Order: sequence, then structure tokens, then C-alpha cells
Amino acid sequence: MTKRVFTAFKPTGHLTLGNLLGAIMPAVRLQDEADCVYAVADLHALTIKHDPEQLRARTREAATLLLACGLDRSLVYIQSQVPAHTELAYLLESTAHFGEMRRMIQFREKSAGQEEVRLSLLTYPALMAADILLHRVDVVPVGEDQRQHVELTRDLALRFNRLYGEVFTVPEAVQPRVAARVMDLSDPTSKMGKSDGSAAGTVYLLDRPDDIRRKVMRAVTDSGTEVRHDPVAKPGVSNLLALLAACSDRPIESLSYGSYGALKRDVAEAVVERLRPVQERYTELSADQAELSRLLSGGAALATRRTAGLLAAARQAIGLP
Repeated sequence: MTKRVFTAFKPTGHLTLGNLLGAIMPAVRLQDEADCVYAVADLHALTIKHDPEQLRARTREAATLLLACGLDRSLVYIQSQVPAHTELAYLLESTAHFGEMRRMIQFREKSAGQEEVRLSLLTYPALMAADILLHRVDVVPVGEDQRQHVELTRDLALRFNRLYGEVFTVPEAVQPRVAARVMDLSDPTSKMGKSDGSAAGTVYLLDRPDDIRRKVMRAVTDSGTEVRHDPVAKPGVSNLLALLAACSDRPIESLSYGSYGALKRDVAEAVVERLRPVQERYTELSADQAELSRLLSGGAALATRRTAGLLAAARQAIGLP
């Protein structure tokens, strides 16, 4: 039986080269062996202060980019267009305990020192659990920073099944296979992130080729002149080598350079070429907004149909008419 896999992308910033190499490209390859579901989790972006128009634009941009990157053989949709997410989230909030929500690492970190903390920041792990459980997901690819959320999802599914009857598939968290870890070009000790990275050190999927070249050529290297892969002693050079390997589909061991300048030039061109088909497809999709809306609405409609039975079973099990 084909396993079902779910991943959500939160539109709190523009998607980056790190997102592409670390999460999206492994997801594209996964389509050949699993039933894949990908959502743009715009509801999760409401847990912090946000600009409504910016959120709307970034949500559509992210959904378009997922399709442009090659996830067009998967179910791709915008989370808020499927009301079952919020309905099931409330049923899971009614299964969760305040203490376990309060202990979530991301809640503690993001609420620390804040005078005003949105209640949704505390409860959104229940929404994340609903995202997964709605689709009867078998496998959830996660990094270490999200593993606690999947463990909570498993706990809630097991508790609900024990209290009200067998409704949910209990998912398994797995480490993404051979996912590249891309570091900030300006600070190679920090991960390249769409919302917390530096603008100068982050390559966005829609950056112009000249902007990409400028960012790579200004990337932080290391003292000395030797080009070798050593993440501890030479994090800057190692990051560039890892980028080149990932963008050119070559093993790091095969890369040999006599200067930082030559390495940077090849990295810049490899990144530009890796992003070229993505940007071209994004332009094509964006040129026909009516067709793009039809694709996204179709994804939401399919997600609604596929999850209706699970939601009905959960409602009945918990005692709702």
C-alpha cells in the first residue's frame, strides 16, 4: 500500500534556496513513491502580528512556487480554503491538555519576553495536528525543530482513539532523506531562513540572477586560502561547497578549487541555473491568474472531499450530531 505523506509550508516569508534544497526537492523526488499532500499553512501565520495583504500575497506566491518547483503531481492547496482544518483543530483542542501545550518549545521561545501573546500561538499545535490527522497520514518528514509537534500529534491521536474509538491513523515522524542543510551566506553558522535570515545572506527563489550572483560573491568565507569541506573549521567555504554540490548534483568530494573567487563564481552560476526553470515556470503560472486560481481551488476541493469522511467520523466519535 502506498504511504501518504504530508508537509506544510508556512508563508511567513518568501521561500528560499534553503527551502528548495532542504525540503521541496526531496518532496519532488518523494512523489515517485508516495501519495503526497502539501499545504500552504496560512492559518499558522496568524499566530504572530502580520499584515493581511502581505499574508495573502505570500500565500499565493508560496502555492505557485510549490507548483513551479515540480509538486504538480501531488495534492497542493491553501490550508484556509479547507474548513475541516479548523473544525478538527477544535476537536483536538478539546482532547489536548493545557500543560502539554504550554510546554511546547516553540511557544516558550516565541512568547518569552512578549507583553501580548496571541492565544493561537499556544493552541496552534492542535491545528498542526489536525493538518496531519485529517489526511490519515502515515509519514511526516520533519527536522528536529518540528519533531516535538509530531510527537504531540501522535499523543493526541492515541488519546482520542482511546477515549472515543479508533478514528485516527497514528503518524510516524521521519528525518528527510539526504536533505541539504543550507546556511546563511552572511553567517554560515546560522540556517538560511525565510523569516529570520539576513537579506544579504538569503537567496530567495524569485531573486534576479544578478542579485543571486552579488549575494554569492559577497558570501562570508574563512581565514586562509585553502578550499576544503570542513564545517567546523571552515563553515563559510563548506557552505559554498555544499551549495555547489546540491545545485549541480555532484558529490562534494569531487569538487576541487584553488581559490575562493573561482569557487564563488561557480556557485553563483550553479544557483542561477538551478533556479532558472523554477522562475520560468512561476512566470508561466502567474501569467494566467484565472488558471492558477482554478488549480488551487481544485486542490482545496479535492482536499475537502478526501477529508470529509475522517472529519465526520471524528465528530460522531466525540459526540457531536
